[in-house]
Amino acid sequence: MATKKVTVTIPEDLLDEIRAEAAERGLSAYVAEALRFKRDRDRLRELADWLQEEHGPLAEEELTAAFEELEELDAEHERRRAAGTHDAGEAA
Repeated sequence: MATKKVTVTIPEDLLDEIRAEAAERGLSAYVAEALRFKRDRDRLRELADWLQEEHGPLAEEELTAAFEELEELDAEHERRRAAGTHDAGEAA
């Protein structure tokens, strides 16, 4: 996969925390993974908003089920990240 070097500004305390967390994976891989995760969440929010516009708001039990699924996905993402079973180029 092609990559491109960019410059970003990050608060120093956050950068220190990220470097400590990223350690073996490296800062670039950590940031790429975080950006993909954020992008995926933004797309999911756009889809949810569109679906509600088209079909009306979710019932409370549907909303609860959706949040439970998101928690499961977050847990799976964390398991994969901890195990190193995907790289920054894959969606988690």
